[in-house]
Amino acid sequence: KYRKFDMLSRFVKGSSAVRKGSRSLELCKVYANSNGIPWQRIDKASYSIHESGSSKHFSKALARSYVSKSSFVSSPKETLEFQAETRKLLDIVTNSIYTDKEVFVRELISNASDALEKYRFLQSTGSISSNAESSAGPLEINILTDSTNGTLIISDNGIGMSREELVSNLGTIARSGTKNFVEQQQKQNNGAADGIIGQFGVGFYSSFMVSDTVSVDSIPAILTSTEASTTKPTPTRWRSDGSGLFTIEQIEESEVETLGTHGSKIEMTLKEDCKDFADPEKIKSIIKKFSSFVAFPVRVNGELVNTVNAIWTMDKKDVTDTQYDEFYRFIASSYDKPRYRLHFRTDAPIDLKCLFFVPTFHMEKFGMGRIEQGVNLYSRKVLIESKPKDLLPEWLRFVKGVVDSEDLPLSLSREKPQDSKLLARIRDVLTRKLLRFFDDELKNNREKYQEFYIEFSMFLKEGLCQNYAFMDQISKLLLFESSAKKEGELVTLDEYISRCAPEQKQIYYLLAPNRQSALKSPYFETFKKHDKEVILLYNTIDDFVMTNIKTYGGRTLISAENSSIDLESETDKKSEEETDKPASSETTKKSSLTDEEAQDLCSWLASTLGSNKVRQVKVTKRLSDSPAIVTDHESGAMRRMMKLVEQSNAGKSNDEESIPPQVLEVNPNHPLLVSLYGIRNNQPVLAPVIAAQVLDNALLAAGLVEDARYMLPRLNEILITAMQTAVEKSESSAAVVPPSSSD
Repeated sequence: KYRKFDMLSRFVKGSSAVRKGSRSLELCKVYANSNGIPWQRIDKASYSIHESGSSKHFSKALARSYVSKSSFVSSPKETLEFQAETRKLLDIVTNSIYTDKEVFVRELISNASDALEKYRFLQSTGSISSNAESSAGPLEINILTDSTNGTLIISDNGIGMSREELVSNLGTIARSGTKNFVEQQQKQNNGAADGIIGQFGVGFYSSFMVSDTVSVDSIPAILTSTEASTTKPTPTRWRSDGSGLFTIEQIEESEVETLGTHGSKIEMTLKEDCKDFADPEKIKSIIKKFSSFVAFPVRVNGELVNTVNAIWTMDKKDVTDTQYDEFYRFIASSYDKPRYRLHFRTDAPIDLKCLFFVPTFHMEKFGMGRIEQGVNLYSRKVLIESKPKDLLPEWLRFVKGVVDSEDLPLSLSREKPQDSKLLARIRDVLTRKLLRFFDDELKNNREKYQEFYIEFSMFLKEGLCQNYAFMDQISKLLLFESSAKKEGELVTLDEYISRCAPEQKQIYYLLAPNRQSALKSPYFETFKKHDKEVILLYNTIDDFVMTNIKTYGGRTLISAENSSIDLESETDKKSEEETDKPASSETTKKSSLTDEEAQDLCSWLASTLGSNKVRQVKVTKRLSDSPAIVTDHESGAMRRMMKLVEQSNAGKSNDEESIPPQVLEVNPNHPLLVSLYGIRNNQPVLAPVIAAQVLDNALLAAGLVEDARYMLPRLNEILITAMQTAVEKSESSAAVVPPSSSD
């Protein structure tokens, strides 16, 4: 604004109109209007010019009147461009966008790959001069390291850049020459080059994170469309220290002999604390991490580094088993063969190319710690994020592989996806695809799936407990042992239901340490008696799995330990018919308590054990071989889990004191309880001890007692009593032996 006022004052002062007086204001208005300057008080300022002859005084007077709101009525609307401090902007791009310095290698290799891809595309469309083609070698990227001098050189024999392109592309921050190239080809209806990586025009400046100075030598390829298609191009050097200034100069051809007739060479003088990037082994490891699958050979000091093909971009019909196995070993850093592989492409919600593997085994079962996510995210064959946590749910962390998308919106640093909602949709699509794949394997190759399930079932169960959205799909994949099948033979929930009677509305399951314990459990007795199938569970997490599923196929999942189970009512009619038959001699000999005696025993047990041990004692018909059980108790698995969580209570109480009051159900036909009823009054010492042990035995059967050592004194007391009784009987028998005939 000051410059405009200064020009105005000079114009007014230098014109003869100032001396004529009447024309000065009119001329000022004309100039002011043409330059968008308020002129309301210019007439007053013009007199000061005439009197003092000072144009600067007039300029300042106008400037003060311009910035004062009270000095003018209004100003015309203007549209202006944002301005930026170049040095500050370059500093932000260089030091604030990227999280890891090693990313600069990925960015520069991607730029080199784009230059090669442009050359190949123009070559295919006949746009490259025959002179350039005849002298062109194989398209590749070469990296030279010099740890002695601390320099790093990355070169390619791609499309190259002219002087004007160097100034335009490298001298303008956030101007993507690659993006402009694609748009230009599309306007000319030449299609689009495949494999183009660049998007934002900031990747080149990542080199300043590790470099004091960066120079770019470039020779543009000769295009048939240019007038000088037969003229040899001039090599040009661009150089900058990242301070906001750069130099551009013509150089001798001898300085770029390695480029041939076209291409670019970036030479970086590394910072003192970044000279480890001149180590060839480090550069190789970075390339293998980020840029193993670029479309052109990448050599470090002459050695080819990217030897594995991006087979996920190929048609699966064209990929051999050997190629799949080699790729799996590379991507998973493993030496086993994959158990499963899933190679597919989908276009919803965006175009995705995916290749997943399931290993033969996993290391978590050996106590090696939680394994990390195993799927990498790529865009156009370049690694964007290694093992991202949001690409697949955590419970699918055993899956290895890659997901590649050319359409995925990326952050400016190209280190993370930008759209979290889109990423959530992608995660949902990939998860459902994997679950459908496992379901197909279950149906089509049961033996192989069962081997997979035995190894990885814990992950599926974890997913069922964590991810409600996929509960139905995961439930179909679960396998269990069954009381109706042989040991080791697994069944699905659907297969269990197929064998159920139509009137059965429950799916019964029983948690036990092993099959033998389950089949001998008192909770299993009623199911064995009524020939009801029970799913057998052996892992702690299985209890949580069944609790989370709740219902399946229109049937309720219910624990065999639940007090509501009453299979007797289903066979009441049959039982009544059997009771009308004459009792066998064996039946008449079996003693049992009457209903009244059973109720008396329940009352005595409740008072003897106390309200701190039992909250109710009742008769049950579900037992045949066991004296008692506890029901409506919290899961033993849950108790063990809570004890692990509540470490603050460690050592403060034993199992006997920490178990809450239980519901005790007794079998009035069991000899132990019949005998206990008989001695409850005349054996005041032994009877309470037996009652306490009956309860503890029921707690043990329910899995509620983890450390049973507190029972040892009581067990010893029972043994002593039993031995004394046996001795007394033996002595009594000896005393009544009749004398022999010889006596």
